[in-house]
Amino acid sequence: MTESEEVTAWHRKFAAAANNRAWDLSEQTRNPAEDEEMLDAAHASAWHWAKVGSELNRMRATMLLAEVHALLGFGQSALAYAEEMRAYFLGGQSPAWELAFVHVVHAHAASAAGDAEKHRASYGRAVAAIDAVSNDEERRLVDRTFSQVPKP
Repeated sequence: MTESEEVTAWHRKFAAAANNRAWDLSEQTRNPAEDEEMLDAAHASAWHWAKVGSELNRMRATMLLAEVHALLGFGQSALAYAEEMRAYFLGGQSPAWELAFVHVVHAHAASAAGDAEKHRASYGRAVAAIDAVSNDEERRLVDRTFSQVPKP
């Protein structure tokens, strides 16, 4: 393996590990230290994917940033990340589970930002998108995140 291949593998390994840690933390009750770890892990994942990932990897990392920022009450940055990833995913071919996540995270970010109109619209889209997910395990994954989104 060349040095370049080793660096790429290293970035991919840490991008995935940081991504998984941030999502795990996002789905549980956290203390302040875990909030900080979740934020750091989400940004670390985004940084590593920016070095070696595809556009899809980078947009999934942006989705994670939107969710983490929403959870922490950073409404404006959450909504900015959510708008960016939403434009990407709605402009292409995404599986049903991913579209459901897009609407769930966008609704959460809009709520955190205090944008009632966007929150209400994305919340409704999230409900419909979750109903369209036929795989039970995929639906459970989306539901864990959706359970944290305030109702409009």
